[in-house]
Amino acid sequence: MKLTIHEFSNHNPSDTPKSDRQRRDEAHRSIRLAKPTIDLGTAPYAILLLRVSLGMLFVAHGLLKVMVFTLPGTAQFFTSVGLPGFMAYIVTPVEIIGGLMLIVGIYTRWVSLALFPILLVATVKVHGGNGWLFTNEGGGWEFSAFFGVATIVQFLLGDGAYALGSIWHKQRR
Repeated sequence: MKLTIHEFSNHNPSDTPKSDRQRRDEAHRSIRLAKPTIDLGTAPYAILLLRVSLGMLFVAHGLLKVMVFTLPGTAQFFTSVGLPGFMAYIVTPVEIIGGLMLIVGIYTRWVSLALFPILLVATVKVHGGNGWLFTNEGGGWEFSAFFGVATIVQFLLGDGAYALGSIWHKQRR
């Protein structure tokens, strides 16, 4: 099944006559808008790919804080960029647990929404002053901004295929 968008005309008979070019442009626009935009057969798998990718990124960032930088080192870094150091002890498990929940598809929308503030702070407070490119010294804000937008997109899309939350919800009905 494919989802399509149709244009509805607000044709008013008292409108002035349209030129041939205007009619051709409107016909072309109507055809362009009537093309399938979302393949509902594959969309759940695209959502799954986004969900698992985001989950893996969150788990990786959380484990990086634990295994490479250590929690005290992460707390020190947080303090150096003007954030409370104790937040490292909150953000790290939230990233790991939230990432795992995304991977398996439990409360996908709400987990995505809950993880977004971490990325907003990372974009503005940590990487914002380093320019746009992530290859800049200190890492620019392009990656964290895109990561944040993708998290909001996941919130808007929901679970996708093979999500435990969807399976549990269907069994409870």
